[in-house]
Amino acid sequence: MRQWKQITAIVLIFFLLISVPRHSSAEMGVSARSAILIEQESGRVLFEKDAHTKRRIASITKIMTAILAIESGKMDEKATVSNRAIHTEGSAVYLQEGEKIKLEDLVYGLMLRSGNDAAVAIAEHVGGSVEGFVHLMNQKAAEIGMMNTEFANPHGLDDHENHYSSAYDMAILTRYAMENPIYQKISGTKVHRAPNPNEQWDRVWRNKNKLLTSLYEYSTGGKTGYTKRAKRTLVSTAQKDGMNLVAVTIDASDDWNDHIGMFNMAFSKYNLFKIKDSGTLKNIKVKDKIYKNKLFIKRDVFFPLTEEEEDTLRINVSLLKPEKNWDDPEDVPNVVGKITIIVEDERVDEVPVYYDNGLTTKPDATLFEKLRKLFFIGAGFSDYD
Repeated sequence: MRQWKQITAIVLIFFLLISVPRHSSAEMGVSARSAILIEQESGRVLFEKDAHTKRRIASITKIMTAILAIESGKMDEKATVSNRAIHTEGSAVYLQEGEKIKLEDLVYGLMLRSGNDAAVAIAEHVGGSVEGFVHLMNQKAAEIGMMNTEFANPHGLDDHENHYSSAYDMAILTRYAMENPIYQKISGTKVHRAPNPNEQWDRVWRNKNKLLTSLYEYSTGGKTGYTKRAKRTLVSTAQKDGMNLVAVTIDASDDWNDHIGMFNMAFSKYNLFKIKDSGTLKNIKVKDKIYKNKLFIKRDVFFPLTEEEEDTLRINVSLLKPEKNWDDPEDVPNVVGKITIIVEDERVDEVPVYYDNGLTTKPDATLFEKLRKLFFIGAGFSDYD
């Protein structure tokens, strides 16, 4: 009997040990059928779950509609609202047929209130027709590498079978959109006022994104979505200590908490590590005199790393062998090599190395970059030269 008690105790201890939660992003649970979390600067995937499966995406479609409207250069133009727009089913900002409204206001209505009528009005003004705009949507998707995506409308309603994307593709799209300061501003706006043509008071649109408005202090924006077939979809962004994150969930019963959990995991586990400054490469040993003090990179290189990963970081610089006919600096190609970032023996990033031949534009330190540099110095982040 005593022997059986000892065996039972050993078995219990074993199960207790294997049931201890491990602080691994790969083992973090989410309610979503598909989910992904990436770091904005590098694009590194910090968490994923079935991220490449094609699924219906509902109103997070409108991220593509918004960025195309912004990039059209027509934000100050007034669009005329059509009969087709006002009869679009689902969520609306209650536009009126024949109304002339600024494209900028339509994008706010699209992103904050998920107006399907606004989506159609935008599509018709920017693309000439909904069908023409859908062509632009798919063109942009291909351009930025959304390999598992096809758009059939500008709003995400389930009116076409060939309208789908993946969590990974929507993260790519959001990362791209967040590079645009106008998109950043609109996505992160809590309340927007727009003129009301037949009333003395303005329309007031409040953002449906509860992470931004009440639930998460580090939220910087995003887009909600829901249809009966797609279920709940959500794209959100967050920023803390200089690190910007993009999260996507598709078909999630508890999406608010899914996103908070992913963000908190990343903010606690990863630091945004500065690997190289933009500009002239310092402390790079070169054999060929032609390269001396002539090599530079065009962007700062950041990468999110855990403390353990920082010890495994390696940087390799590979350069072209100079040609005999490089008698003049102008004979040297613009790109002469690359910097490869290696973490745990895995290549995680590559950065082109440029040659200062008098023709290639070297980066100027913008006010934003100067402030950012000061932040990282003040925060005590490491810097590899």
